[in-house]
Amino acid sequence: MALLKILKFGDPLLRKTSRPVEEITPRILTLLDDMKDTMRAAEGCGLAAVQVGVLRRVAVIEVEEGKVIELINPKIIAYAGEQEDQEGCLSNPGNYGITKRPKHVTVRATDRHGKEFEITGSDLLARAICHECDHLDGKLYTDVQIRTVKP
Repeated sequence: MALLKILKFGDPLLRKTSRPVEEITPRILTLLDDMKDTMRAAEGCGLAAVQVGVLRRVAVIEVEEGKVIELINPKIIAYAGEQEDQEGCLSNPGNYGITKRPKHVTVRATDRHGKEFEITGSDLLARAICHECDHLDGKLYTDVQIRTVKP
């Protein structure tokens, strides 16, 4: 696997909307694997393909060690409640803000085998799903930030 370069805030690509994955090719599978390794090496809990310069609707999340969630063409289909907490981003290292996100989120996506699935997450997982889906739409956590937190 390869470690990919993570784009930093200010890169115009981070504001672009990612395109759907039409077919799961060996290239998409390699991207998923490389993104997982990159996310772990950077000590993050989520990474969207756009953050590594690929405008495809692909994200990986790991809020529970050893349990990586791979999302291809994710779409949030339900949300409930509200939470305010600290949020950061691998594209904005060392900076954090307080954001308001749903407490519970259900996302529908496709897995690496082409099977559609749904997963519901609460708390940190809900926050990570929202954060990564926002990236795929060209949005950053600072767009929903309530206030800055000093590191």
